[in-house]
Amino acid sequence: MKFPPYILLLASMIVSGCATDETTVKPAAQSDSKSAEKSKPAEKKMSHKQPKKGVCADPKTPPLSKCADTATATFDNKGKLWAVWTNNQSIYIQSSADKGKRFTKPVLINSAPEAVAAENESRPKIKVDAKGNIYLTWVITLDKKRSTYVRFSRSTDGGKTFSAPVTVNDNLDIIRHRFDSLAVGKNGEIFVAWLDARNTEAAKKAGKEVKGLSLYYSTSTDGGKHFTTNKSVTDNVCECCRIDTAIAPDNTPVLVWRHIFEGGIRDHALVKFKDWQTPDTMQRMSHENWKIDACPHHGPALAIAKSGIYHAVWFSGAEANQGLFYGYSTDQGKHFSESVNFAKEGASHPHVLALKKQVFVTWQTFDGKVNRALVMKSTDEGKTWSTPETIAETAEMADEPFLVSDGKHAYLSWQIAQKDYQLIALK
Repeated sequence: MKFPPYILLLASMIVSGCATDETTVKPAAQSDSKSAEKSKPAEKKMSHKQPKKGVCADPKTPPLSKCADTATATFDNKGKLWAVWTNNQSIYIQSSADKGKRFTKPVLINSAPEAVAAENESRPKIKVDAKGNIYLTWVITLDKKRSTYVRFSRSTDGGKTFSAPVTVNDNLDIIRHRFDSLAVGKNGEIFVAWLDARNTEAAKKAGKEVKGLSLYYSTSTDGGKHFTTNKSVTDNVCECCRIDTAIAPDNTPVLVWRHIFEGGIRDHALVKFKDWQTPDTMQRMSHENWKIDACPHHGPALAIAKSGIYHAVWFSGAEANQGLFYGYSTDQGKHFSESVNFAKEGASHPHVLALKKQVFVTWQTFDGKVNRALVMKSTDEGKTWSTPETIAETAEMADEPFLVSDGKHAYLSWQIAQKDYQLIALK
């Protein structure tokens, strides 16, 4: 597959260590010089969080979305846009009936303040079912370092009120339960998955070594009133990368994540569920063979078209296969097409959206001065692609770009630090 040539901006490749203190580190050199990745000094990481200023620095200021560090949005089946964001340890939701031009007054989700994780790949999630019920998940940080819980709340009255938040992870040890993913089925089924440390901690107590964390999930078939007992999909999951869930045409969840394969390879994996309680066999999704003993903080994204084609994007820092990649599968993830390396240095955090035969991909670049949100488009289900286009840019700090759809059109969802939220229509 040929891809239109273009020049990408140079910036640092970010890898953050999770095994120790989650500080910026460089990839560890390997003993085999032929297959080893060269160890490069880590460059300065660009944080998406900056000190608050002006009205955002005043804790007495009424909640403002522009003061949020992240904004996550979705459309309901009537075309209304819903956006969830955090401010001063509280979660708020707003809606817009005119594609983001005007928003309703913010509605508070959690009456008691919580230390909500809302930066980079860890952020509140939002989904709306066919009946208009709204579901939210998020992660809260606990007193012990890197310890977290996954939380859930719902609204059955069109976003006017929300249920008291509950903890989805039934293991209440003060350990890691993080990087949640939320999906809702055609009949209102709720699926929550996350990275969990309970198996890793048990192995440590038994004197065994386990790489990474475990992938856990829980479901609800009564609109979030009750959740099933937590179950594990697999161990050896990369500790610090987001996971993603999409719903297949047969109304079952499909999970993607960064896995730690044999030999310390941190590529990506996929599992399709047989039903809402039973995962099928894990499949390997990417083959860049990135050998690194650190956490990339770059998780994959997945979109499934109504035709059943899986569209996936991901990041790799492998020396011979570096940057952002796209691939598609026509057999429910068992095999993927030859991957397209569509962006290299300075590119990060890709997201993908499938809309009929169209596929949209967005990502972010940073050249040390300017953040840019780029988009490319395919009109033939991922076989060929348009030249990437810069849709928005800023010299300020910026959140990661995402794609949303009202079922008719695709939009770029982006938040610039201490600026109004942007919803940009894509052609």
